[in-house]
Amino acid sequence: MKVAFQGELGAFSQQAIEQLLGPKARPVPQARFDQVFTALDKGSVDAAAIPIENTLHGSIYANYDLLLKYDFAITAETNVRIVHNLIAPPGLTFARVRQVFSHEVAINQCLDFFARHKQIERQVFYDTAGSVKMIMEQRPPGGAAIASELAAKIYKARILKRGIEDDPQNYTRFFLLEPAGSKARGTRNGRSPWKTSLVFSTKNIPGALFRSLSALALRDLNLVKIESRPLRGKPWEYLFYLDLLGRSDDEVVKHALAHLGEIADFLRVLGSYRAAA
Repeated sequence: MKVAFQGELGAFSQQAIEQLLGPKARPVPQARFDQVFTALDKGSVDAAAIPIENTLHGSIYANYDLLLKYDFAITAETNVRIVHNLIAPPGLTFARVRQVFSHEVAINQCLDFFARHKQIERQVFYDTAGSVKMIMEQRPPGGAAIASELAAKIYKARILKRGIEDDPQNYTRFFLLEPAGSKARGTRNGRSPWKTSLVFSTKNIPGALFRSLSALALRDLNLVKIESRPLRGKPWEYLFYLDLLGRSDDEVVKHALAHLGEIADFLRVLGSYRAAA
């Protein structure tokens, strides 16, 4: 099974793919998130793994927008513990490290490390795993990278320091996307609760969002995530992305969605899937 993801081999998204589908899934790197969606849309891959939010950085807005643009089904989710490691080519000692390359988000999650080691310069790179690939190929003077343990293994680099992130409670939530109509994938224990993700818009009138959310609250449905995004072509109007506990074909959820559909200008269910363990 071929699965598209953004970044180079060794990215945290590759770890997500293994957690979602096991070691036999074949990761297919793409340079940008839109290329991940295009690959699945054209059928050159069977699925796609995308990050949707991080516990420290917040939501990945580009992927929320792309979820609306393409008609795919969310069939599973997983949470990846983000462990940032200082990685260097073999032979480079920590005392000789003078510049560190990585994605801007990864660098900003390791600010305490840089504060303790002011002699090391931060260099923003397009990708965490890509930064390891680059330092192994180009060997910039005193150049190291911040990335996953998997990236170090793939590119045969050496981990100088493990777990240099500021906050160990650093997780990224990933969605598995498959063509519309695909069935949800089970979890390993099969006992995780169901989640349903949806997106809707309302008229720009007083109380519209309150009435929309009441369709869920009146039925005691647990709303676990809400995210607003600008509605293109309608300045100062918004789309609302929701995650709720329950399956879209549960009787109570079906009634809530029918009620919400009567209130909303637009409504789409993005998928029902087992919550990450």
